[in-house]
Amino acid sequence: MRRINLKRVLVGEPLDTARLGETLLPKRLALPIFCSDPLSSVAYATEEILLILALGGVALLHLAWYAAAAIVFLMVVVVASYRQTCYAYPGGGGAYVVSSENLGRTAALTAASALLVDYVMTVAVSVVSGVDAITSAIPSLSDHEVSLSVGFVVLLMLMNLRGVRESGRIFAIPTYGFVLVIYVMFAVAAVRLATGDTIRAESAGLPITPEGTFAGLGLVLLAMRAFASGCTALTGVEAISNGVPAFQKPKSRNAANTLAVMGVLSVTMFLGITFLAMVYEVHVAADPTELGLPPGTPMSTALAQIGRATFGNWHFLFYLLQAVTAGVLILAANTAFNGFPMLASILAKDRYAPRQLFNRGDRLVYSNGIVLLALAAIALIVAFDAQLTRLIQLYIIGVFVSFTLSQAGMVRHWRRELASPDTPRSERIHIHRRLAINAVGATLTAVVLVIVLLTKFTHGAWLVVIAMPLLFFGMKGVRRHYDRVSAQVAVAPGVKPRKPSRHHVLVLVANVHAPTLKALGYAQALRPDTLTAVTVAADEEDARRLREAWAEHDPGVPLKILHSPYREVVGPVLAHVQELAAAEGTDILSVVIPEYVVGHWWEQPLHNQNAFRLKARLLFMPGVAVIDVPYLLESARPAQAAEPARSAR
Repeated sequence: MRRINLKRVLVGEPLDTARLGETLLPKRLALPIFCSDPLSSVAYATEEILLILALGGVALLHLAWYAAAAIVFLMVVVVASYRQTCYAYPGGGGAYVVSSENLGRTAALTAASALLVDYVMTVAVSVVSGVDAITSAIPSLSDHEVSLSVGFVVLLMLMNLRGVRESGRIFAIPTYGFVLVIYVMFAVAAVRLATGDTIRAESAGLPITPEGTFAGLGLVLLAMRAFASGCTALTGVEAISNGVPAFQKPKSRNAANTLAVMGVLSVTMFLGITFLAMVYEVHVAADPTELGLPPGTPMSTALAQIGRATFGNWHFLFYLLQAVTAGVLILAANTAFNGFPMLASILAKDRYAPRQLFNRGDRLVYSNGIVLLALAAIALIVAFDAQLTRLIQLYIIGVFVSFTLSQAGMVRHWRRELASPDTPRSERIHIHRRLAINAVGATLTAVVLVIVLLTKFTHGAWLVVIAMPLLFFGMKGVRRHYDRVSAQVAVAPGVKPRKPSRHHVLVLVANVHAPTLKALGYAQALRPDTLTAVTVAADEEDARRLREAWAEHDPGVPLKILHSPYREVVGPVLAHVQELAAAEGTDILSVVIPEYVVGHWWEQPLHNQNAFRLKARLLFMPGVAVIDVPYLLESARPAQAAEPARSAR
């Protein structure tokens, strides 16, 4: 019967490296893969503005108009700026590569640490906000937010392990569905409002209890904090510039056009949702008691309230809105699942991250980076109890650090182009325009970064401020380690391989049987200077039986019996190996271990436990090589090979 390979079922069959070109993305798939995060952010960006303004009571909610207008202007500038990056750096890498080539390694690693933190935050916030949309439609699930969030992260990890193109087809449905349903909601609202309907949100009549009186500087700081929270609408904009190599040719133009489409969709949806929230008088609060509700009352999100009020008795449209919103919010984490592994692979190539992150898996994706991102996001979700209002405070600092460094790097890039005598005169006009766009982008994002730091630091953002330097110095440490290793293992030109002066081989045996004889035969083929079989006996009777069996078969190898009165196997063998290495002064000491190879998972715990423990200890012993000699049991042999063995019996 054919064995079922669980890995193949979950992630699919391996792909040949020659098929890497088949994984390149057309624009219709690149949009949901790289833009699901910024597109989905509009689902909660307006709510985050209203949540902050609610601290000052109903009288301050009108400031949402000004915050939204500033965010839209910023979004247009950032999108235009990153379009320049797509053309200037078609190799991808985003802020890290731009900063590395124009601002130096310190700025590059700062950008990289910011992006890595932001990608983890993106997964956590996107999934938790998607689960919030589910619990808004089904309040009975509100007690299971952590388990639901963790489950969705694991599901996303598995989907991404299957490959970018295959996962993109899956992600396209909720992303395009979300955009379509949002515009349908706008159309229904426009018709109802134009015909004189009075539409109010379910929370419109609820009072908001202000936390204090805000005036003067306090009012300015509150407005700045609301603006900073609403800037979550910009998260994920940089993902396309990081992933330009994943696009079909012409890569830069396709990436820039996809970025422009994303900008248009994000701006119009964000403005529409904010407009309806203000017209419907949506009220939201972090604590239900602030709206006069009993403690613990499940609260609908702002978008859920808008959808319920707009669609009225058309309940199926409301539930469709919640379904696609939950889907796109959860799948928005896919932006990070594409960006994080790619950035980690570039860092690994530059020796600032473990080399394992550079390798592609058998589905031509950076599997180790995908798994690492999922584990980090799960840890964050569990630590913050899947509470969006707590997680959102940690968000977007990393985004604007990378925005600022990337745009500053682009300014330096264009200045160098202008200073080059090889730059054609006809091209200089375009370069001046690009320089102006990136200069405005760098200035604005730097100002917003300061605002975000000032307004969010005491609300939890200090954790990100600590995490980024830790990552920065961690990457520096990894690079120092790799540099030291390279220096230690380097050889001068012309140096030839040197044969060990002595080679001593130990064969570990437990009994005289076929696996033992196979291991002895292999050891003899090595032609060592000395060859000894070693066994551990718990008592004299065991030792006597093994001596007799050894003499009967006469394998031509001396047998050394280690006595173990406490019936322990690993300790005596380790002690003997250490003693022999010191006494013999060998360059190389090889320990040969015969092992059973079983055919069923349930057989594995029944064999080889001492062998596993010995290998785990010997592998870290200097000057010792560990060699496995496998012996296939019948359950592990192919069916056609097992038949002659049965007939022989």
